[in-house]
Order: sequence, then C-alpha cells, then structure tokens
Amino acid sequence: MVVFAGQGDARRSMSLLWRADGPKEQGWRPGPGPRPGLSVDAIVTAAIAVADEDGMAALSMRAVGERLGRTAMALYTYVPGKSELLDLMYDAVHAELPAKYEETGDWRAGLTAWARDRLEFHLRHPWALQVSQARPVLGPHEYAGLDTLVRLLDATGLEARLLRRLVGTLTHFVRGCAGTVAEARQAAAATGEPDEEWWFARSALLGEVAPDFAERYPSLVAMETASTPQPPAPASAAAPGEESVPYLEREARETFDVGLGVLLDGIEAAIGRAEQP
Repeated sequence: MVVFAGQGDARRSMSLLWRADGPKEQGWRPGPGPRPGLSVDAIVTAAIAVADEDGMAALSMRAVGERLGRTAMALYTYVPGKSELLDLMYDAVHAELPAKYEETGDWRAGLTAWARDRLEFHLRHPWALQVSQARPVLGPHEYAGLDTLVRLLDATGLEARLLRRLVGTLTHFVRGCAGTVAEARQAAAATGEPDEEWWFARSALLGEVAPDFAERYPSLVAMETASTPQPPAPASAAAPGEESVPYLEREARETFDVGLGVLLDGIEAAIGRAEQP
C-alpha cells in the first residue's frame, strides 16, 4: 500500500505544516468555538498513535476522533481532511530524529549513527514507509532531517553534485532495509506462521519438487552453500535469545550492516579518487 503525500489543498497543507497562520492553526480561537483541549497538535499526536498501533489502513478521521473522545466532524475545524492530516503526521514523527551528531571529524562514524537511528525510527513508525518518496511532504522536520544528513556528508569533502545523489542512495537503502524488517515483524501475526516454520516447510520440499535445482541455479546454490549451508531451523530449534527475533528480521539486519559498510567503503573510494591530482 503506497500513499502519496500532498494530496490536500496545497496552501492549507503548507500553512499547517509550517504553522504559518500562528496560534489559530494550533487550535487557539478567541470567543465562541470548539471546547478547549483540541488542537492541531493533539489531533496529529492521536493520529500517529492510531497508525503506530493499527497501521495505515486503520487511519481515518473517525478513528482519530474516537481516540480523542470527539466526532470526526469536530476535527475538520482544525484539519481539513485525511490528506492534510497524513502530511502533518509524517512530518511530526521526523522531529524524533537527532538534529545533529557529535562533530568528531569521522564522517564514517557519523553516517553509521545516522543510518542506525533512521532504521530504528522507521521500525517505530512502519506506516511512514508507505508514504511515497516520489512526492515529499516538504515540512520543517523532514527538511531538518535532510539538512542533518547533508551536514554529515559535507564532512567527506565531496562535491555537491555527488552529495545530492548520496543523500538519495543512503535514504533509500535504509528505508528498504527497514521495510523488510517491518514486514518480517508483521508476517507472523498476519499469517499465523513464524518465519522459521514457513521457510523450513517450503525449502525442505525443494529437493522433491525440483530435483535438478542445483543444476538450474548453480551460482545461487554455491553462494548459499558457502554462506548458510542449512535452511533455517524451526523456531523450536533456534539458538537461545533468537526465538523472539523472526528469521527474516535477523537476515535483514545483517544485510543492513553489510550493505551499509559497502556503501561507506564506496564513499571512501570516491573521496580517494577526488583527492587524486
């Protein structure tokens, strides 16, 4: 399920995101009006809680209103609709991310910390991964996150044209890994079958249904044999401490660690090339 941001009224959405209209947009109104206690911020906080707990599919103005003890109609005084609310939610959660990292001169350590923080951020709010990057929200917290990443990349000394592409590369890499981990966590609950049981039941049948599997896919088999010679064991046979971590999540986190290292190696190589006369 992909959701596109910025589908509401452009001026209204941008004014709410940047609080351009002052206190009125935050819920303060003089004289007669809605009873106190409701504001844009309160609505956004409640909406984030709904999405965190029940997913994007459960998000509606009615669900948010019920969480606040109000009707959906009461929310429209503050937020025009679900599209604008999604923009506000997406930008608001980005305020959790660190605004700066310790400036030690070690760009690699800084980018590693940034990537790990981003991964855990997406796992706290997996619904945010469904918001397409094709059309960014353009809110203040989203921009702050980009500014932080650019500042970390500036320490590499690479030219701006390359840094611009590295921002996209690192962002998409982290989002991709986070998406796999998030789906791994959801799979068992959605299907009623743990990762290990699913993989074991099906991979054990490959020799029966495809006896020529090794001949058909020799490179894949060679790689798997050298790296993971046995299919994942059932959950009952998992090592101590691993029972609670889905197999696919463990795999995705290892992919994240290795992939991030390779990406940083690539940046280091680019720095070396740039420094050559």
